[in-house]
Amino acid sequence: MPDVVAVTGGDGFIGSHLVERLVADGHRVRAMALYSALGSWGWLDHLPADVMGEVEVVSTDVRDARAVREFIGDASVVYHLAALIGIPYSYRAPQSYLDTNGTGTLNVLEAARELGTARVVHTSTSEVYGSALRVPIDESHPLQAQSPYAASKIAADKLAESYHLSFGVPVVTLRPFNTYGPRQSARAVIPTVATQLAQGLRPLHLGLLTPTRDFNHVADTVAAFVAVGAAPTEHVVGRTLNAGSGVETSIGDVVKLVGEILGVEPDVEREDERVRPDTSEVMRLVSDSTALREATGWTPGVTLREGLASTVAWFADPENLARYRTDRFIL
Repeated sequence: MPDVVAVTGGDGFIGSHLVERLVADGHRVRAMALYSALGSWGWLDHLPADVMGEVEVVSTDVRDARAVREFIGDASVVYHLAALIGIPYSYRAPQSYLDTNGTGTLNVLEAARELGTARVVHTSTSEVYGSALRVPIDESHPLQAQSPYAASKIAADKLAESYHLSFGVPVVTLRPFNTYGPRQSARAVIPTVATQLAQGLRPLHLGLLTPTRDFNHVADTVAAFVAVGAAPTEHVVGRTLNAGSGVETSIGDVVKLVGEILGVEPDVEREDERVRPDTSEVMRLVSDSTALREATGWTPGVTLREGLASTVAWFADPENLARYRTDRFIL
């Protein structure tokens, strides 16, 4: 019987795709879904029945240490994705970000230490780098907390580092650059553009168009998680590894590409609510993923145009589009 692998944040965007991939690879999966009195399992509720037949869902909260220990249990690998991720909301509720992203990570690491878990894959974010001081960005680039969200993730990353160095916890930190794809929250720019255009809204309400990002389809990000979860210990444990395409694209160019795919000419209107404070905006991100490629053989396989085409088609499907709100700004 295959070992159990555990996924915190399994109910989320990337987490649900990772659960699908792990099941397809033959694993038994234990997925954490944030407890809801409505009984929701987030995006796990929308996975095929044959996939969910191989998944044990545990409704709990990463902020509860005992619950996290019980959740991890006998898992051989823990993929830790549970986090608060909306940057604008971190300006309003920074304590909640530290509680979930910082203390939640501490709980995972401490449980893994006590249980002797064979590997912990901790999720970082390219936002910890802030606006690039040099490009492409490798793992030695300085960390810059330009938002409370970024600060909470830096804290989590340093906890992971400390638990490896202090206690020998076999943790590897994966640092994905900007992931997009089906099921992503409308707080992100690609779903924002796709849903507004698909619903015929004009003009588009967006923030700044000049920042650049390193966009990666969720299938490639998931492949990076799987790669570091299975790589030989000596290749990855104790390391932080970037996962990005190395291709830099402005928000404005992404808007144009989505418009081309849908056959419309986007008309954009800036909405101040969607603009970060001047010194908090991250203007440039592009990854150097040499270390990950050399350690695991991982390489992205989906071009931006290919990924956007399939993603926009998913959002434009009426059944999927109905799940999104375009009448308000999602923090």
